[in-house]
Amino acid sequence: MSVVVQNTQGWVLDACSLIDQGYSPCVRFKDNQKSHVRCRFKRQCFQILKSHYSVSASAAVDGGNTDMLQKTDKPPKKRKRKHSELNQGEVDSQAFHEKIRSVILEGTKSLMDSGRSLGFLNGVTDAAKEPLPSQECSLAALCEMAKELPLVDDEQDERVQLLVAEDGCTSHVDLFSRVAENRADWATVVTLMGEEYVIPPHTAFLLSDFTRIQPLVHYGRRFDLIVMDPPWENKSVKRSRRYSSLPSSQLKRLPIPLLASPNCLVVTWVTNRPSHLRFIRDELYPHWGVEVVAKWFWVKVTTSGQFVFPLDSHHKKPYEVLVLGRYRSSADNSTSSSETSEVPVEDQRLIVSVPSALHSQKPSLSEVLKPYVGAEAKCLELFARCLQPGWTSWGNEVLKFQHTSYFTLTPTDDRTNVPKEEATDDCSDKPTVTPVLSSPGQSSPPRHSPTTDD
Repeated sequence: MSVVVQNTQGWVLDACSLIDQGYSPCVRFKDNQKSHVRCRFKRQCFQILKSHYSVSASAAVDGGNTDMLQKTDKPPKKRKRKHSELNQGEVDSQAFHEKIRSVILEGTKSLMDSGRSLGFLNGVTDAAKEPLPSQECSLAALCEMAKELPLVDDEQDERVQLLVAEDGCTSHVDLFSRVAENRADWATVVTLMGEEYVIPPHTAFLLSDFTRIQPLVHYGRRFDLIVMDPPWENKSVKRSRRYSSLPSSQLKRLPIPLLASPNCLVVTWVTNRPSHLRFIRDELYPHWGVEVVAKWFWVKVTTSGQFVFPLDSHHKKPYEVLVLGRYRSSADNSTSSSETSEVPVEDQRLIVSVPSALHSQKPSLSEVLKPYVGAEAKCLELFARCLQPGWTSWGNEVLKFQHTSYFTLTPTDDRTNVPKEEATDDCSDKPTVTPVLSSPGQSSPPRHSPTTDD
């Protein structure tokens, strides 16, 4: 059960179960052979056991989530200030926190009480104590290399390519300049650029950076839901050099009006900096013709239901903000009200879940947003680092969390729900996926991923 609780305050989510949805059945293509596997995201990635964490010498904080959380009995060292007064940004942050504090505290308590009554978030874990996956992602570096290749001429070539051919076998794909689709009704494990990735069913994606987003526009789809997790600039990102950030002003170049359908719901993950919130409200959304309709909060808790960080911590808050808006195109004003009917979005809802211990991996919003866009909505994620069943995704690390190192793959003979034609296909004489660019022969390049905020 991925949505554990739903009430007037919001939702309690089982984020790991949300990922697992859509991966059954799953077919694996390897060495020109096909087999059936049970596919589950590794449970140890969501075992955040205790609160009040600090960072050890081998662990890095990543904007509220951590690569490795460790408890310490020592109080955190305070940075010395040159001046006793708070700067304007800190004053604004504190004022924002005080304004929403009671919403976070009371809403989380209500949701957690309901979750515990169902036996959820009681501190019990069935995950083995295993190290976290440590796959070094080189996708962003490959995107940089791909810039040397010419873009596909849309007048001469198909704008869309099948990742898995209609006969159920893998085919040659160009990941960097055309949208790739898995049209199968089952998840597929395929080899791309020398690495294995798990691709959900009915999924489309484009692996590119900000400068090569044109093929997504040429894809020709208009979306009813657009979720984005921009790489916001901040001091932590600059110090860690974990990924490249993107200046706020550059976000205005995203072609939202070319991608959004009338009344499209636009959802943006944002850091707790008031300047970023003001930018979305006063500049970014108005620039796109998007009207702000609500602010929601993702509250991060441990497996026992405690805030990951103290609620009033000056260093890290146990919540992040989502800004929701509706795309209002002047060209669509003539459309009748019956054709543009929409479900009102309630303000200040909470999404409570255990965060991933992997860097900046956000929970899926597919289930909580479904009532506001409809079950058949066309959905798009920008700056994505993973794929979702039925969604289109774009980013320069769009396949990062699809790597098989993040999954447990167990061979199985269970072919339940697998179409007959798929169950009997033999790909022994079919070609495997041929990459346009091969992975660099040298050691993996440093991460360079403008895909998430800190």
